[in-house]
Parts: sequence; structure tokens; C-alpha cells
Amino acid sequence: MNIANATAIVTGGASGLGEATARMLVSNGANVVILDMNDERGNALAEELGSKVRFVKTNVTDEADVQTAINMAIGTFGSLHINVNCAGVAEARKTVGKVDGVYGAHSLAAFQKVISINLIGTFNVIRLAALAMEHNTPNRGDGPFEGERGVIINTASVAAYDGQIGQAAYSASKGGIVGMTLPIARDLARSGIRVMTIAPGLFETPLLAGLPEEARLSLGQQVPFPSRLGRPAEYAMLAKSILENPMLNGEVIRLDGAIRMAPK
Repeated sequence: MNIANATAIVTGGASGLGEATARMLVSNGANVVILDMNDERGNALAEELGSKVRFVKTNVTDEADVQTAINMAIGTFGSLHINVNCAGVAEARKTVGKVDGVYGAHSLAAFQKVISINLIGTFNVIRLAALAMEHNTPNRGDGPFEGERGVIINTASVAAYDGQIGQAAYSASKGGIVGMTLPIARDLARSGIRVMTIAPGLFETPLLAGLPEEARLSLGQQVPFPSRLGRPAEYAMLAKSILENPMLNGEVIRLDGAIRMAPK
């Protein structure tokens, strides 16, 4: 995929991995529509990044919201070529245990919320973005990118493989993203749309920002090398490589400094 002049939608694009990806895309000449629930941060980032960026407040689990954002991308910039899905939430809760001093079973509503946003929300965006991408003219005669109409990049987690105590909901949601990567890539191969997933390890994102500095340093030291938390810009670097390498398709790439998570 030639990033310059392509149009992308980035979910969770107002902060963390999504923000870093939006910045990378703009710096490489792409048009970007940021999808996020944070109005203040989304509008501020769009204003900072300039005329090639728009923000649409979007609930990724809502079909109408996502379609509105895709229509904005196409109506403003002419087409849609790239979809990077970074929107997600975390939940730390044991299958059976204490929550606020009360012993009991894992809240079903909490489990459903994580699955709804992380897994169903990701699929909701994929399916609608892919439908829009099918209308693109294949970039035939464009060097190694011949026949490509679009690229979709999803965000899983090492928790899909190494889920820790209290991560049943989060691990299930990210495992679902891993599991659907190959079949969706096969579904969309006839349309010239590639589908890839990145599974980050421990990264400096809003999900970890609330931890004390000492705790974050301790987490970083668990990474074999480099022994630190990953940086969102490093996620964006991998996203760029995926976009530019046409043979990357239907695969999940761990981005984790060789960490394998302990039970707790």
C-alpha cells in the first residue's frame, strides 16, 4: 500500500497506539479520520495534525456510528484504503473472587462489555471498512502492490496467548481477534484486501498510565530486551511496515520484546 495520499480510519485514534498510528500516517502523506469516544482529545489531535485529518466521535460497537465515520472519510477524501483498529478496553477480574470486598462470580455484564468493544467492535469496523474498500480500483501496474485495494490492521495482545490471572475477559476478546485474522484475510483475498494483526506486549498506553511510576518500571524490567515498556511509535513503525509489504497477510505478529507473561 502506498501510504502517501491514501485514506485511513484509525479506531482508538485519539490516544496511545492509535494516536501514534495516526501521526505516522499523516507524516507519510495519508489522509486520516480518527474514530474515538474522547471528543476533547480527538478534536484537539485533529486540529494539531492539520487539514488532512478529521475526527468523528464513534462507538465502534454501533453500526450507524461506524458507517457515519466511513462516509465521512469517503465524502471528504474520496475513498478508503486503510483501516487500523486500536480501540479497546481492559478488565481485571477473576472468574470467582472478591470485587469491592464482595466474593462472587465474574460479572457477566463486565465480560460482555469487553467482548463487545474489543472483539465485536473490531469486527464491526472491519466488515464495513472492507465493503467500502471493495469499491476501490485495484492499484494494478503499481510495482509490488499490484491488485491491492486495501489493508486492515487489528490490535490483539500477548494476553491472547499468555493471559494472566484476572484476564479472562480481556484474553478472550484478544484471542478472538487472533482467531479471526486468517479467515477474514481469506474472505477478502479475492478483493485484494490484506488483513493483519499486531499483538503488543507491555506498552506505554493509557491502560498503563494510571499505574505508579515504580510499577511501570517493574513491568518494563520483565521484558527480556529491550527491558522497558514498548513505545506507541514502535507499534506505528510495525503498522507502516505491514502497509508497505504486500506479502504480509493473514498473520499475527507479536510485538513484545520476547516477553512471555507469568500467571501474575
